[in-house]
Amino acid sequence: MRLRHLWLAAVLALGACASTPTVYQPASGPGAVGYAETPIENDRWRVRFHGGDGANVQRVGDLALQRAAELTLAKGYDWFRVTEREVEGGGGGARPTVSLGMGSANFGGGTAFGAGGGLGFEFGGGAGASVTLEVLMGHGPAPREPDAYDAREVRKSFGAAA
Repeated sequence: MRLRHLWLAAVLALGACASTPTVYQPASGPGAVGYAETPIENDRWRVRFHGGDGANVQRVGDLALQRAAELTLAKGYDWFRVTEREVEGGGGGARPTVSLGMGSANFGGGTAFGAGGGLGFEFGGGAGASVTLEVLMGHGPAPREPDAYDAREVRKSFGAAA
């Protein structure tokens, strides 16, 4: 019975640590989950996607590319090239930790030895991952460069981001 209570307490504690989900949406303010963009020039924009606590950096990067593609098409361009990329955070998630310990104590005339171990979880998270892209937009076929993307193809690849 006691073990059951311990498991229930552990499940409730983990539920209390639930992270903010990463949702494809406009950010409601600085540091909020979602995307934001800032114009630099007519054909150059800064696109930022901020994920929830413990967000996967790869997913956040994909969502930033999705937003860059949508913005490119909305502005009447066909392709974009990532000229700068900045990644912050992304060390989130639960990581198992193992600890072992040994000790001894003297009691009157005798000595007692003991050993123990434990399994725990270290929770990252905090601010979540953010990916900021500076993109240059253009007309016609996308250049054959490593960081150049056809906006329609990116949109088709990611589909409706959710």
